[in-house]
Amino acid sequence: MSLLLRRLSKLCLSKPASVRSSLLLSNGFSSSSLLQSPPCNIIGARRCGPYFGTLIIFNANEDDSTYLEKKVPMELVVYNDATVTIGASHGWVATVNKDDGILRLRDDLNPYASYTDPRSIRLPPLVTLPHCQTQIITNVAMSCSSPEDEDCVVAVKFLGPQLSFCRPARSHSDWTNIRIENPCFFSSRVMFSKKYDMFRIPGSGGHIIGSWDLRRHKHDPVLQRLRFRKLPELPKTKRELLDFCCITEHLVESPAGETFLVKWYRKTAPARKTINGMVKMQTKTVMVFKLDEKGNAVYSQDIGDLYIFLSKSEPFCVPASSFPGMSSNRVEILDVNENVVVDLSDYSMTGGNARFGAPYSIPPQKLD
Repeated sequence: MSLLLRRLSKLCLSKPASVRSSLLLSNGFSSSSLLQSPPCNIIGARRCGPYFGTLIIFNANEDDSTYLEKKVPMELVVYNDATVTIGASHGWVATVNKDDGILRLRDDLNPYASYTDPRSIRLPPLVTLPHCQTQIITNVAMSCSSPEDEDCVVAVKFLGPQLSFCRPARSHSDWTNIRIENPCFFSSRVMFSKKYDMFRIPGSGGHIIGSWDLRRHKHDPVLQRLRFRKLPELPKTKRELLDFCCITEHLVESPAGETFLVKWYRKTAPARKTINGMVKMQTKTVMVFKLDEKGNAVYSQDIGDLYIFLSKSEPFCVPASSFPGMSSNRVEILDVNENVVVDLSDYSMTGGNARFGAPYSIPPQKLD
């Protein structure tokens, strides 16, 4: 049975559980011996009233979905006309209210945040630069795990030239707005690199990376050009297929500081295959390149013990061996209408299409 069908079928069989009993005690570990939670995907919520539901997650190192007792606003997990979720980072989901246009960071969907006292951080009112727009947001990234940290910087990447930063925990915080001149960054996603202590954006096509450090070069990014090495030799039919795919590039940094560029290839499904009238996109493959300090991008089918997560959250990866039950050398993709896992050793895929109102992967959380 495919990954997706197995996961969705488990939703009908899993029993409600508290996060402390079902997650911390998974795989035979006690809560005292486990230092961090396993990474997980947000599956949805089971409605328990007109406005709330109980959260459903899927731990990456388990085969069963988990129903939590945590109540979350249904507006965060279903499509609605009032509140739009626009991205996530470190378990904080970014939303925008359609009435006032205000961005907020909320921890409602974080399984390890408070059940009874969810936090909501209001960000400053957006300022739109001339000849830019702030209505369509590409993604959100943060420099540390909590926007309540005084040094935490939140980056918002808009479709087009504008990139904006703020420090929400500081009093009288305002946006620092940057207009990006190079159009190859206009549709790309931003991520934060702990290794370089900078926000980084891969250019369209993956041949260049722009990096911004607010202390040294607010408006003049550090540019790194990439040279692709050891490109795979693909059969003609495979090359022709990929030529017709939509390609997006994602930068991912491992806990040890390794940097990977992931190229994600998707193609529209046949017209008859839609979800609630929405045309589906299907993953055809991913390609992973390991980057070095000299700008070499080396194609690899072996990323070792790592497991990469791509979703509407800021991308991240974890050592699979840290979470018994996880497989290594894989890329998992969670999107609005798809959940697949790609085994890089042979590019086999498990999973398929379904509708996800909150397609967010939550990285490991530190446990008290």
